[in-house]
Amino acid sequence: MATLVVDVQVACDEPGIPSDADIHDWVEAAIRRSGRSASKAVEVAVRIVDADEIRGLNRRYREQDKATNVLSFPAGEIDGLPDDTNRLLGDVVICASVVAMEADEQGKALADHWGHMLVHGTLHLLGFDHEMDVQAAEMEALETIILNAHNVTDPYAGS
Repeated sequence: MATLVVDVQVACDEPGIPSDADIHDWVEAAIRRSGRSASKAVEVAVRIVDADEIRGLNRRYREQDKATNVLSFPAGEIDGLPDDTNRLLGDVVICASVVAMEADEQGKALADHWGHMLVHGTLHLLGFDHEMDVQAAEMEALETIILNAHNVTDPYAGS
């Protein structure tokens, strides 16, 4: 895979947030295993936020007035950039408190759930979706493969 730049922005004080290196590793794993990796350098921004910030984003961009675990904002193609410019994949925004609450409620290790949210958000940047059953099956299978390669159990088992 070409060079990957992951810009990590932590905008909250929640405990259990993965290190920048761990965030980079999960984003890289998702890109590498997706089959959609770019031939040139790519850049992803990962912003870790509180419930108020993600609720505002969810309300504005998805018309859902609630906090959610992860939102992805693909950048799309940008015409006219020089060839030596990184390809911006987009932004992944994750709410630390929602991830922690879900991990606790679902009996999952917090680090494993963070990995899942990072992989899930990154796959959305690469064009994967789960709006239709066939898309969901493809995306969930790929997430499971990526997570299993890192010794994380299937997040969809039993659901």
